[in-house]
Amino acid sequence: MAEKLFSTEDREQIVQAIVGAEKVTSGEIQVHIENNCRIDVLDRAAEVFETLKMYQTKDRNGVLFYLAVEDHKFAVLGDAGINQVVPVDFWEQIKNRMAELFSKGQFTQGLIEGIQSAGKALSEHFPHQGDA
Repeated sequence: MAEKLFSTEDREQIVQAIVGAEKVTSGEIQVHIENNCRIDVLDRAAEVFETLKMYQTKDRNGVLFYLAVEDHKFAVLGDAGINQVVPVDFWEQIKNRMAELFSKGQFTQGLIEGIQSAGKALSEHFPHQGDA
């Protein structure tokens, strides 16, 4: 199911959204898609965050978009650094907009808008530092 949700073109657009966002920030954005989530969606997102070692960014500014497509669940998880500088409801606002688009079947657009919103916040608070 996860493979069928996004076409090759959709996946390329998502990758380009990530690349575009990461060009202007020192932050890291990743998307993890799986079919099912057998535990609380935020707990699973935290497990994936840990597995991907996203906590290893210098400024603790990684953002994970986690989707469990068959279960119709998703989470957006930011690390400690980004969480300290965005409004308390920042991730909830992103999730609400994504859910609105997902409910219309606009999964690619929903994910891209979420990535762009996270990227904008990351670029404001953690601008790209150049290649070290």
